[in-house]
Amino acid sequence: MADTPQDHPTTDPGTDPLARAVAPLRDDVRFLGSLLGETIREHAGDRVFDLVETARRTAFAVRRSEADRDEVSALFKDISAADAIPVIRAFSLFALLANVAEDLHQERRRRMHRAAGEAPPDGDLEVTWTRLADLLEGDGDDRLAAVRATARVSPVLTAHPTETRRRMVFEATRRVHVLMGRRDGLRSVEQDPVTEAELAELELELRRLVLALWQTALIRNERPHIEDEVMAGLQYYEATLLEVIPPLNAQIDERLGCEGRAVVRPGSWIGGDRDGNPYVTGEVVRFATDRAAELLHGHYAEQLRLLERELSMSARIVEVDSGIAALADSLTDTEVEGSPAREDVPFRQAVRVVRRRLAARARATGSSLPRSVLLSAGRLIGLDDDPPYAGPEEMAADLETIDAGLSAVGSDLLRAPRLRDLRWALNSFGFHLQSLDMRQNSESHEDLLTELFALAGVSEDYAALDEDARVELLLGELSHDRPLLGVRAELSEFADKEMGVLRAAAEAVAGLGPDVVPHYIVSMCGSVSDLLEPAVLLKEVGLFSGSPDEPRSTVRLIPLLETIDDLAGGARMLDAALALPQFRALVRSQEDVLEIMLGYSDSNKDGGYLAANWSLYEAELALVDAAARAGVHLRFFHGRGGAVGRGGGNSYDAILAQPPGAVQGALRITEQGEIISAKYSEPVRARRNLEALVAATLEVSLLDVEGLGDDAEQAYAVMAALARLGREAYAELVHEDPGFIEYFTTSTPLSEIGELNIGSRPTSRKQTSTVDDLRAIPWVLSWSQSRVMLPGWFGVGSALKRWIDDGGNATGGSATGGHADAGHADAGDGDSAAAGGTNAGGTNAEERLATLRRLYRDWPFLRTTLSNMAQVMAKADMGLAARYAELVPDAEVGRRIHGVISDEFDLTREMLLAVTGQETLLDDNPALARSVRNRFPYLEPLNVLQVELLRRYRAGDRDPDVRTGIQLTMNGLATALRNSG
Repeated sequence: MADTPQDHPTTDPGTDPLARAVAPLRDDVRFLGSLLGETIREHAGDRVFDLVETARRTAFAVRRSEADRDEVSALFKDISAADAIPVIRAFSLFALLANVAEDLHQERRRRMHRAAGEAPPDGDLEVTWTRLADLLEGDGDDRLAAVRATARVSPVLTAHPTETRRRMVFEATRRVHVLMGRRDGLRSVEQDPVTEAELAELELELRRLVLALWQTALIRNERPHIEDEVMAGLQYYEATLLEVIPPLNAQIDERLGCEGRAVVRPGSWIGGDRDGNPYVTGEVVRFATDRAAELLHGHYAEQLRLLERELSMSARIVEVDSGIAALADSLTDTEVEGSPAREDVPFRQAVRVVRRRLAARARATGSSLPRSVLLSAGRLIGLDDDPPYAGPEEMAADLETIDAGLSAVGSDLLRAPRLRDLRWALNSFGFHLQSLDMRQNSESHEDLLTELFALAGVSEDYAALDEDARVELLLGELSHDRPLLGVRAELSEFADKEMGVLRAAAEAVAGLGPDVVPHYIVSMCGSVSDLLEPAVLLKEVGLFSGSPDEPRSTVRLIPLLETIDDLAGGARMLDAALALPQFRALVRSQEDVLEIMLGYSDSNKDGGYLAANWSLYEAELALVDAAARAGVHLRFFHGRGGAVGRGGGNSYDAILAQPPGAVQGALRITEQGEIISAKYSEPVRARRNLEALVAATLEVSLLDVEGLGDDAEQAYAVMAALARLGREAYAELVHEDPGFIEYFTTSTPLSEIGELNIGSRPTSRKQTSTVDDLRAIPWVLSWSQSRVMLPGWFGVGSALKRWIDDGGNATGGSATGGHADAGHADAGDGDSAAAGGTNAGGTNAEERLATLRRLYRDWPFLRTTLSNMAQVMAKADMGLAARYAELVPDAEVGRRIHGVISDEFDLTREMLLAVTGQETLLDDNPALARSVRNRFPYLEPLNVLQVELLRRYRAGDRDPDVRTGIQLTMNGLATALRNSG
């Protein structure tokens, strides 16, 4: 089912540079598509193959305006659900294989640029080191000293309903990537019989993999359990992260000088995030932490096994220092004691000591290690009464002894890379692999403490107390270590489950160290009491030590600011919390680092794309000011999803678009769903994406990247006015139009996302049909599936046009009500030109448009905001969206609201091009433009079939194949769009 030259007519590749550049990609796509097509013909029959090919050709004809969309719909109008499934699988698998081809092409282009002597792109650490060269060579810069002391970059993996691939699918896709890379290399050399034979063997193996994919269920036939999601997250460590992160941290330390401290430290929410997920229990926490530790212990054991084989230096040839001798002799081994073999290879014996103590630790903590990594000198290790390592520091000390011993005998070449990477792996992952964040919403904390306080006789009704009384009570409980309840206290089912999660977290800390559960995130945190409540719960399980003067905890309390109102009030809450001596002392005991999480999803759902982005920027400015007043180091945790409507987009650009002072050498950032696969399933891409995170973090921390200078206040005022106008346009549809809820819930597959088995988490926090209580993932995913992409652009066109035409008649500045009382500037001063009135950008439309063009050119925030919006609009399709609108039972509502959305889309595109000066949406992103042009015709049949199957399902057709077909179309579209939820 590969495309043909007729699908994409172009100029001669031999004369057109662009055509030559993309020719290898086109070849890869055709090759993989032909393998898939031949597989379908052979194993599904000519009828299925012919239907797939007809649909493909018709979809391309639609894209060339040579056919009507009704022709695609007509192909599937009377198709049985059983016949639809292989068609859906065919287009879904093509999307999967096309992803491989595009990823390979990105790597190929980078190699070509390097070979041509061109500068690496932004996000490459070598570029960053060059930009920071003068700073790194100096001695007295306070910012550099602070960054060296606090630098940390933490990608945090989270579960996602569309990323539920079977492990076999994951591994087969990775294998296809490797083999296609080898094919690319072989085809670039002169052909000879040997090369041709290798190419033929590669093609045969690729055919096997495509067949295996075709005959494998792409998704599970039942709702995945959280344990499945935990294992899906851990597979990225096996695939890339264990290999990539240690040498990356070594390079950062060498160039930045962090005194041996690992900068890249990964984390996870999978198994610890119970906000709105009733399936997270204490057993799930144990499973998540135990499996992570088991995977890591196995990795260490395998690397030590290989290291032992490599270090065969004989004591008869090299003089061994006392450290190696002492380590080699530190354990009694009755089978080889006094033998010449033992005395002759002291380095091997030293490594064997480390292996034995690691195996003893694995046994003591319940981790099972493969038999293959426990074999040494023909016998199993870990069976003796060896002392287990108490912590990673002990093992690190032994590895340092081995490293020093190798250096002493002049064997520096043998120190790297395996021993170096093993030492840095220990430094990066400890014995826990990843930090597991705990998260729960403030309402649950309130309900739980109301029960606990009543049982303990502390307060009859905590929930009824006002804020001041709550804070006073909480501080009193945090001034001592006495628990609220005895071990025999009888709790409700809800309270017992909540405390079970916390007890499991405490057990993990006791067994794996404090870094295994270092964060507790409070969702919907709107007050000081919301922030303090988890501390009382942590004290109950021994993770908080109470004291009026020196409270201590290894777990950071992190408020999550999600809605626009919470973002607006964040600085005030922070001021109030830091004014409490006990809380300030707690922060001081945690290296004076305070972390705050910013939620991109709910703020977008609340106020629309423009208002959400600006409210986040304003909130960061105000929070930076508040932290500076209190003298604490601020670290932001960005809760970005894959889709632009949830904060997605290019991570490097997004970090550089942060306001001044918001990235003080460190940040944490969520990675979700199909984005994880796109970034971290292959080592080269994983390294590149991690480098981009580190590069952007260092550059925005140490360089002036905002670029506004004295124009900052005017720029802020303009953006505040635009955000207010965008929020008004968004609210008029989403919050005020009486037909909107019906349109949204029936024109998108929202209800099916909840009913079908595509994620462990419910679609809503509560049983409700309101937008406010809907979780952000199904909100964005639903609009993505229907190709509207509304959260990523709606309201921006109206805002730009109104402001350019008349300044929006604006006299109030902030989209969030202003932060003047939170310590930032005077954006809420309605009497000043800086409040967003017409004078802020010019006195007429021409001047105001010129102002926006200048800001777009000079200000990374506005440039990134509009560029991300252009990317998501390029993936939208109002023609296909109209098909989904026909699913609305009230046809008049469907036509009317689709008309509003379509008109706003056209206006937004028009205004975007006017501001950016571009001719198309993707002038600044040729790679995505190429992907849209080449790939999106393959999406048309998936959307058309989804609409048809939704129609049948809602009409009462409960054929299991209908449900399966809908589920497969969701997965296929998410795979093809790559950042849809």
